[in-house]
Amino acid sequence: MTRIIILTIFVFFPLYYIQAQENSLKEENPPTRQMNNLTPEQIREFRDRMCDMLRNDFANLEKYKAENENTALPTEDESRVVFFGNSITEWWGPFWNTQFPNKPYLNRGIAGQTTAQMLIRFKPDVINLNPKVVVILAGINDITGMMGPTTNEMIADNISSMIDIAKANGVKVILSSVLPCYSIVGRPDLHPAERVVKLNDWLRQYAKQNDCIYLDYFTPLADENNGLKYSDDGVHPNKKGYEIMAPLVEEVIQKVLGDNK
Repeated sequence: MTRIIILTIFVFFPLYYIQAQENSLKEENPPTRQMNNLTPEQIREFRDRMCDMLRNDFANLEKYKAENENTALPTEDESRVVFFGNSITEWWGPFWNTQFPNKPYLNRGIAGQTTAQMLIRFKPDVINLNPKVVVILAGINDITGMMGPTTNEMIADNISSMIDIAKANGVKVILSSVLPCYSIVGRPDLHPAERVVKLNDWLRQYAKQNDCIYLDYFTPLADENNGLKYSDDGVHPNKKGYEIMAPLVEEVIQKVLGDNK
């Protein structure tokens, strides 16, 4: 029981963000702006829902199951790309069609997820879709203890396992840096900036040594404290942040696809 209570504290905010996003996509209004309206009843409801999800579907395999089943395999001339990540990837959604118009790019982000959860769903949400490229953006939820204490070494093991699976299936990997993060709303005890920098150092070196491309989002998005410059909550990019990220990832995708011809 204690374990469940601890988990609900850690994962409550991501679940609320998911609900808030559903109510705000048309307005391009970041979910984080709606947090102050939460009632005690909503807290209990979301906490109960998250506990049920963790018990019944730890990796949230159901989220994209129907969509995956209804997604045809790519045509011979289609350069499909899967963006795989957490809320930072998922909440790119409101800007997706504008920033990647007519591109065969699939968003498979899930808010609140750690690399352990992402590793479990890597095959159904990436490999089975038969992309040429996967863009992995992960790690901040591990660093902030979303599912309990996690070391950078544990994160590295999970990410390297995803890369091994991708390479074994002929999928090229773009390994994104973790975005800058100086503080977490509601968690004044957490100071993630130093760990983010260290994890990005590992990601850069690992990509160099393992036939991957490292994508540096950190440098153009970081402020003087290694926090996220373009954000409403310190963790997730706002519209301006995504506008900076989109051409960066597009340039790298085209390079990988060109090298793959």
